[in-house]
Amino acid sequence: MTFKYRILLFALFFCVSNQFVLAQKNDSKNDKKEVSVYGLDTLIHPVPMQRSLFFDKVSKQQKRADLSDGVADDFIRIAEDEEASKMLSNSLLKEVGRIQIMIENLPIADKFSENQTKIAYHRALENVLVQFNNETRQAPIYYKRLVTNFKQMVIAKFEGKINEFVRDNVNVYSLANSPLLSDADKDFLCQEISKQDPKLLIKKLPEFASKPCADVLLAAAAKIMPDEVFNYAASTNVGIINAFNRNTDPLVKTIVRIVRESKTPLKAKSFLNDIHSGKMTIAEADQITDNQDLFFKNLVRLKMEKQTLGGSSVDGELEYRALRDYVRIMDELHDKPEAVRFKCIEALSPEAIYYIIVYGQEEIYTSSFTGAFKRMMEKMKPLAGDEFLEKLHYDKFRTFIRMSAGFSRLDQFLATFAEDKKQTLMRDFVANLGKGKDDELEDAVDVADAFGSIEDSVLIEFLRAEVKDNYEKSYQQRSKKGLKVYALLSTLFESAKDSLTEEEAAERSEQLRLPSINLVPYANLLDDDSAVVEQFFFYGDEDGKMSYTSFLSNFKGPKWKMTTTKYWVNITATSGKKINVFANLPLAEPEDEEAQKALNKHLDDNNIHPAVLIHRGHSYHLPTTLERLSNRTKVVVLGSCGGYHNLSTILNNSPEAQIISTKQTGTMAVNEPILRALNDNLNDGVDVNWVNMWKRLSGEFKGKTSESLFKDYVPPHKNLGAIFIKAYRRLDADNG
Repeated sequence: MTFKYRILLFALFFCVSNQFVLAQKNDSKNDKKEVSVYGLDTLIHPVPMQRSLFFDKVSKQQKRADLSDGVADDFIRIAEDEEASKMLSNSLLKEVGRIQIMIENLPIADKFSENQTKIAYHRALENVLVQFNNETRQAPIYYKRLVTNFKQMVIAKFEGKINEFVRDNVNVYSLANSPLLSDADKDFLCQEISKQDPKLLIKKLPEFASKPCADVLLAAAAKIMPDEVFNYAASTNVGIINAFNRNTDPLVKTIVRIVRESKTPLKAKSFLNDIHSGKMTIAEADQITDNQDLFFKNLVRLKMEKQTLGGSSVDGELEYRALRDYVRIMDELHDKPEAVRFKCIEALSPEAIYYIIVYGQEEIYTSSFTGAFKRMMEKMKPLAGDEFLEKLHYDKFRTFIRMSAGFSRLDQFLATFAEDKKQTLMRDFVANLGKGKDDELEDAVDVADAFGSIEDSVLIEFLRAEVKDNYEKSYQQRSKKGLKVYALLSTLFESAKDSLTEEEAAERSEQLRLPSINLVPYANLLDDDSAVVEQFFFYGDEDGKMSYTSFLSNFKGPKWKMTTTKYWVNITATSGKKINVFANLPLAEPEDEEAQKALNKHLDDNNIHPAVLIHRGHSYHLPTTLERLSNRTKVVVLGSCGGYHNLSTILNNSPEAQIISTKQTGTMAVNEPILRALNDNLNDGVDVNWVNMWKRLSGEFKGKTSESLFKDYVPPHKNLGAIFIKAYRRLDADNG
């Protein structure tokens, strides 16, 4: 990283930190204005007997929260993140304790009213902690703001200013603390949030289906999230049925008609806009959805017409159909002649093939991508690449560029551009990443991932200059998100080089304010019994059975002890450091799912927490595997690279996880050597150093037929998408 970039990155931290310091100073000024009772940290009077039970319930939930990391020490530790841990501990342990005291100290004159009011406050405060204890996946900043909102709401109620407070704080935190509100204030809050962001409320529809705000919510949600409204329209719940029957919104009524009249409403809902506008009847939609290719072609038509109503349904169907009807067929026929393998896409337009590629990103093999790309390019003629993307409104073009770079086809696509058009495309590729909500990072992750695959030195220098230019624009525009995104991308540029050394990886970690991106300390992998626990997920198809047999070959000989039950195998190391491996048996579907459930129950019942989680199966099985992630998971080995959504899911549940992935479905010839190398490290009781391990493995694969397959594997220190998400979230936590 150049000195100038270091200054820019420092400026970002200084700028954002300054804002945080100013906010703290303002908070201090506000504190001085508080009535003294709000700031006391001791009780004026002992808690009366009739309220002590409710006071103690809050304290018990605090103890549960304190124990969530396994240690009762008045500190809630989140993996390696010290700052986030301090924020969470201060909010849920110290600040909640102060609020308990404040509630008891409030001078309410009427004793009966005082008792009932304060009990209600303690119950609501208990619910804040119950939310954390039952669902710990929210960021620490969420709980900090939630607790702050709670205190301010109690003060507003005490001072008779609750109406003003609710109108000034229409947000998710007031919604979570709504048990403190009257029915009228709840309904106002519900209606306003329904208008501004119905996504926050739609899951709560059953709670207030009979209330006026349900009418507002359904009308607002139908326009931006019709899928959820469709799901509720098909409900058998009497209250929800009545809410739909009384709703007068024309779009809601169209949704109800599709649900009740279509033969296949889940498919027909993609044509909501056509049906609602009268362009298509429900019967005509049913005819289209009955034909595989015709359905896909019409889904592509909807994308090219930029129809936004029902857009999420169209996206969902495109992904499902691209994978099921095209990508998986091409993958499964990988050993067949091209005429057979790619017959399923021969009759499709280049636009349709483009969408098969970008929506099939989670599972498409290298050779499947290459064959589909070749046919798309042939059918695209005589259009240049920029003219082709223009027809598609540049939809998902960052994903396409990232995939083309990853599969070494970007140069071929860019060769169809005039030089000025090529520069415009790549300029747009890195531009405007500061737009949108703070947590909308898919485009930025595509850019980060592409950095690791682009080999054209001229193009790399061009992109480097564009990142710098966009950083400066973000500074001028005071775009906090833009500053973070482009400062991180500038650092990640240096991490993209093939010859990254151990020292350089450590330096990148420090610059990104992350725990080491190239190292997993052995101590972090140990459970309470000083063992490293691994869990493997196998599935009951033929590939799963073959993978399981191959997996067992790693544990032969006196060094390992194997115990097999009805549903799983347990393998333990008999020498060296403790390793405890669990794997479900690849029983025929659907018994494989039963085997996984039985193993999961055994692990939960015995308080066994895997630190290493390995997925051995096709990508369409991956959601089942990812359900087992927790904040104790430190290493995740995937059978496929996974796009932004999989990375985001992993890091939501396992913030410190380091991820090994591949650009295509994993192969046994590569998986086994990687896993053997990992277990050799663990058996020796030494830290896992990815840079060194990958160097050794590169030498092991050199000259073998599996060398090219190994090159498709992405080690944790080169998984720039995952590193970007971690670093971005760390900045958010530091400056929340």
